[in-house]
Formats: sequence, structure tokens, C-alpha cells
Amino acid sequence: MQLIYNIGITIAAFVLKCIALFNKKIKLGVLGRRQVFKVLEHLVKEDCKTLWFHCASLGEYEQGLPVFQELKKHYTKHKIVLSFFSPSGYEIRKNTPLADAVVYLPMDTKVNSKRFLDLVNPELTVFVKYDIWPNIVLELKKRNLRAILISAAFRKNQIYFKPYGGLFKKALFTFEHIFTQNQSSKVLLNGINYKSVSVSGDTRFDRVSNQLLIDNKLDFVEAFKGDNLCVVAGSTWPEDEVLFINFINSKVLENVKFIVAPHNIKPNQIKSFAEKLNIKTVLFSERNNKQLKDYNVLIVDTIGLLSKIYSYADIAYVGGAMGTTGLHNTLEPAVFGVPVIVGKNHRGFPEAQEMINYGGMFSIQNQDRFNTTLNKLISDNIYRTQCGTKSASFIKENKGAVLKIIDYLKI
Repeated sequence: MQLIYNIGITIAAFVLKCIALFNKKIKLGVLGRRQVFKVLEHLVKEDCKTLWFHCASLGEYEQGLPVFQELKKHYTKHKIVLSFFSPSGYEIRKNTPLADAVVYLPMDTKVNSKRFLDLVNPELTVFVKYDIWPNIVLELKKRNLRAILISAAFRKNQIYFKPYGGLFKKALFTFEHIFTQNQSSKVLLNGINYKSVSVSGDTRFDRVSNQLLIDNKLDFVEAFKGDNLCVVAGSTWPEDEVLFINFINSKVLENVKFIVAPHNIKPNQIKSFAEKLNIKTVLFSERNNKQLKDYNVLIVDTIGLLSKIYSYADIAYVGGAMGTTGLHNTLEPAVFGVPVIVGKNHRGFPEAQEMINYGGMFSIQNQDRFNTTLNKLISDNIYRTQCGTKSASFIKENKGAVLKIIDYLKI
């Protein structure tokens, strides 16, 4: 199995180089991986003590961040190496002050794994959720280097639990401890005789709770919202946006404002969206010298502000689940105590179903259901407040994963 895997990795590396000729995102990864060892040689000296944190992409980084921050507080004399597999994580967090070196994870060949660990030699390694690469974690085990997996979420159809998944199962056993998000993941691990596992919960609850501890004030949002009720739609895709276009264009709503932060902020797509709305609409990039209070819709054509914008929401919509791109982070608005609306395709996101069952979230299947749900939340203040309270309570009840992980590490 390992021979087949190693051949597959070699082929995959070649294929990615070919695809990079035509795909900008893949090209970023290919070029970035060429620089990994040079960066590490420059930033991580032989006598350095190090911690290594690995995330597949941006979502896993945000999930692991509260743990990373706690470890950084305790290991003050250590260098921190942060690696990503995906360009969407690396490109956004390559300058994070959390780490001394931010790099792409090299392709998982035996040669790369040995060279990477020769340079980093981590005292502790933390992997987040998944993205477990056999060669490099087996090399960690061979060198008796500590490694844990946090916020893991497993499903029975994954390769770890298949008769032919021996190599990947072996990779799981390289971790000295695995912290899972839920009990079902622990049961799956126990079923393959992996015993060093704890149900810690999802570190994202701790991550979003920290948002309440910072200053979320945004002057431009305050100027836009005023005393009006505000609906915030975050990380939307075209299939989400059409719901708002039809809803907004179908009626006149007094004292209601809409803020939409699309996932894709390409100018032509932002322009197309704005032109389909028949009420006064302003873009974030064009806000200067505008009387924002006179507009009904604000389209945020930039990144990095959504978490703070959610603090101004009375009702939130989180995109991704009306199509097949994947539901975005529903915990970010929920922590501010607002009801949340999502699309129908939220399978694979257990926290979404839990929030729906709890009463703070609503899943809509079509335009009619969207209209009915949003109208009810807009018009019924008591109902809206009750649903928002349930959202906040759900977050509070699921906090604590970080403390469990730090307690295990005894630091």
C-alpha cells in the first residue's frame, strides 16, 4: 500500500505542475512549495526549539487558532512554524504574527518529509481536523516527536475505516492523542482499536467566543445602519444572492437595511449583483464621500471584515449551502446572539443541524421558504429575540475545547 501511495504522490506532484500552467490557484501552490526549504533554512536555525502547526486551509487555521495562541503564550522561547496545504490558507495568513515561518507543506514524499523534519525538528506538532499525510506523520513517529490531532471529525466512509486503508490507519496511530469534535468520531477510532482519544468538542466555539472580547466597532457600518434593523448575509455565492435579489426587489421594506459580503469579490461579479437590485446600493470600495445612511444595501467588496460586521446583524444569513460549495462558518454570527438562516445543503456540517434543532437556525429549501422565514424574523421582534438568544446559548454551551487540550498537554 505504501509503495502505491508513494507512486501516487509522485504522479500527483507532476500533474499539479501541469495544471499550474492553466490554473492560478494551483500555480501559487506549486511555486510556493519550491521555496519551502529555503524559507525554513533562513528562519529556523539548527539550535532553535520549535512548534509546528499544520492546517489544510484557512478554515482549519481559524479552528486551530485559539489552541495555537495558548501554546504560543506558554512556549515563549520556541519558534513557531505554520504550514498550509492550500493556497487559500497560505496566501491569506502568510504574514500572521502568530508564526515565525509560514510555509506550504511540501508534497508528501519520503525525501521531502525527512528534509522538512530535519529543518523543523518540532518539539510538538499539532494537526487540525484532517489533512493527515502518511509519510510525514510516520517520520514524526519514527523520530519519537510528539504530535496531536485536534478538532478531528471522522465519518465511517473515510479510508481510515476501510479494509484497504491500512496505511492511513497507521498514520492515525502516529498521534499520541486525538481530540475529536464529537462522540461518533471517538467511537469510530475505538472501532479500529485507537484508544488515546478524547471528545473535546470543536475549538471553533472558543475561537468565535473570543470575538466578543475585542472591539468590533466599524464606523462605516454604524453610519449605514443607523437605527434600522439590519440583515447581514455573509460569504454568499450567486445561488444565495439570487434569494436576496428576489426578496428585496419584490417589496418595499421600511427601516430594514441589508449588508451582503460575497465570498467572491471579483469586480465583474460584484457589479452584476449590484445592478440587479432596484433599491439604493453602495459598495464598500465606493463608500467615501457618500451619505451611507441614504442607502438600503451595502455590498462589502473586500475581505477581513465579516466577523465584525456580524456584530451589527439583527438577522444573519450564511452562504454556501444553497449550492454545493459548502456551508461557511455559522458560528461567527451566532455568537452575537442573532438568528441564522442557511440553505438546504448543510450535510457534513453537524453544528448546523444541531443549531437548527436548538432553535437558533433555519434551513431554507427555496425562495418561498426564504421569504417566509425572513419576513417572520423581520416582523416579529419577540420571536427574533428568542431565536437569537438560542444562538448565543448554543455557543456558550459548546465552549471549552481549548482548555481540555491545554490541560492534556500539562502546560
